[in-house]
Amino acid sequence: MISSFHREKLIHEVTNFHDLLSTPFYEELNAVCWKRELKGDFSEIIKKAETTENITILNKEQLLQLELSEEGQLARDIILNDLQVLKEHGASPSLNIIKYYERDEEHPFFPTDVYSFHVDRSPIPTDTILCTYYGASSDILPNAHAEQKILVPEIRNELKKHFTGTDEEFKSYIIDNFFDLHYQAKPNAPLLNLGIGNLWRLAVDHPESQILPCIHRAPKEKAGESRLLLIC
Repeated sequence: MISSFHREKLIHEVTNFHDLLSTPFYEELNAVCWKRELKGDFSEIIKKAETTENITILNKEQLLQLELSEEGQLARDIILNDLQVLKEHGASPSLNIIKYYERDEEHPFFPTDVYSFHVDRSPIPTDTILCTYYGASSDILPNAHAEQKILVPEIRNELKKHFTGTDEEFKSYIIDNFFDLHYQAKPNAPLLNLGIGNLWRLAVDHPESQILPCIHRAPKEKAGESRLLLIC
């Protein structure tokens, strides 16, 4: 767990949408959290929705068509409000029911799927916003307690074994395969779980960013339990 002292340096807690979206990142602070205790039965939305894929995206119309109990309606109203406010802010939120993410089987020695600690990258200034309404939730790894995998000699040497080309081509190979986005935790690294119902804004790696991007990972889903996740 992250101590309260280090938590304050890394994470800023707010109490409303406006502060969540407008609070600037600075120095080590690269995550903002609106901690919430939400009412309603969010699991009912998963049960009532038609899910045939590993990841099912629910749009507003599909959400409104679900026949829900009073508790389920409370949960739906919260989600609809979150979606609306984020859209008004200019974001493109997506509501996902996740059974599991695809694993990276192409690089078994260096998986680049979302279960690995990673940062998000964008060609334009943006942030990652997410909220887990139900199911397992993601973890944050403080940057000071992380190592970029491509800088670990053993891992870098293993990458070179799978590549034939010049040093310049190797640099492109690393970026093209997203190896440079992934990290590993140092021994005894403290982790922060994002929790249920909390709305988070995480710093992203983009050309104009002046701070380090937030390192995070998707959780391993509990057996037989899907996640209900808002992300944009």
